[in-house]
Amino acid sequence: MAKRALLVGCNYPGTKCELHGCANDVRRMRTTLVERFGFDESDILVMLDTDPSTPQPTGANIRSSLNKLINSVQPGDALVFHYSGHGTQVPPEKGAPGETDTEEAIVPTDMNLLTDDDFRGLVNQIPDGVTFTFLSDSCHSGGLIDSEKEQIGGGTGAGGAGAPVTFPAGGGDGADAGGGLIGLISQGLQAFAGQSGGQTQTRDFIFPSGGRKQEEEVSGYSQSQGGYAPPPPPHMVSKNIPIDLLTQILSERTGHNVQVGNIRTTIFDMFGEQASPSVKMFVNLALSQLQQGGDQGGWLGTVSSLASQFLQTKLDSQSSEDAANYTAPAEQAGLPGPKNRVDSDVSVLISGCQSDQTSADASPTHNPANSYGAFSNAVQTVLSRNPSPMTNRELVLAVQDVLQQEGFKQRPCLYCSDGKVDSAFICV
Repeated sequence: MAKRALLVGCNYPGTKCELHGCANDVRRMRTTLVERFGFDESDILVMLDTDPSTPQPTGANIRSSLNKLINSVQPGDALVFHYSGHGTQVPPEKGAPGETDTEEAIVPTDMNLLTDDDFRGLVNQIPDGVTFTFLSDSCHSGGLIDSEKEQIGGGTGAGGAGAPVTFPAGGGDGADAGGGLIGLISQGLQAFAGQSGGQTQTRDFIFPSGGRKQEEEVSGYSQSQGGYAPPPPPHMVSKNIPIDLLTQILSERTGHNVQVGNIRTTIFDMFGEQASPSVKMFVNLALSQLQQGGDQGGWLGTVSSLASQFLQTKLDSQSSEDAANYTAPAEQAGLPGPKNRVDSDVSVLISGCQSDQTSADASPTHNPANSYGAFSNAVQTVLSRNPSPMTNRELVLAVQDVLQQEGFKQRPCLYCSDGKVDSAFICV
């Protein structure tokens, strides 16, 4: 049995969204895989944006490495993907079949997002008899493999539907849409993306107990209503990039005023062939919509025609092999391979929190050198206390207990088929 792993840590050094514990999380996981689970060091690829000697954790590098990991497996092999870094949620892809809720995503160091649809596409390529364990220490990590069954957690079923989330309304006129090609596309896609003029709404979460909390408070400590009150957690920051910060960062990097409705076209314009299949699927849908509306007269018709030409040129510039992944029908885009299944006994997602929660990057001594992701640290704590093999169920329940005792509100979840719930965590 071969054992291989990809470990990714994004600290985003020198940026306004800098974290401190993610690289530490990856180093500890690497040691654990070698010493406890028998992985060979040569079969573990580490990506750290704080270490230039490693491959950098860009979106393209992560996706390429996962593809290589998957393409080399045989039945009986064990694969591990551990990600520690920022997460986010983006609006659904209007026009894509079945897309009615937000999409969870991880945020690589270059902001080239990988969404739950992208991870579903990767998982669908894994042959039967292989175990793929995905540990994501990031915000909104519940449901990061699209349509995977939720076995343990606080969501509302398969896929981990989260609390209601509102997004800022995109500008409806040309002046608000940004300059250059992105502004042009935003204007041409106004109807397609479902963005109309209006006031920006505050993005927050609604909790079952009532009331609203700003995102930076979601993982924090709150006093219990009577009974045991856990101690407040150490100094921490949220591992979430909210939608307004994401659009701000993209705006700064492109020089255009990026809004919610053109996040994906912006990413496609920035990264082209290196953008993920889900982004390319969206662009293909957008192109189809623009071409259908190309006979409109006046200003909007001109914009649609110009935007169509731009998108078509960008799509035509991609390699034929890559293009096949996103010019297919929408329900297949991003889901390469013949299986297209959501009931396989292959993948195990252990998320650091529910899809409607944030995860914490903690600094117990206020020293970045000692920082860690609360979820990753809890996993290490549980494994150190239990030297015997543990099942996925046992691990997740124990990690939930550790985080609760430490005062963290985030609730790790388990997503997998029924057959994987009581299988050994990673491998025996």
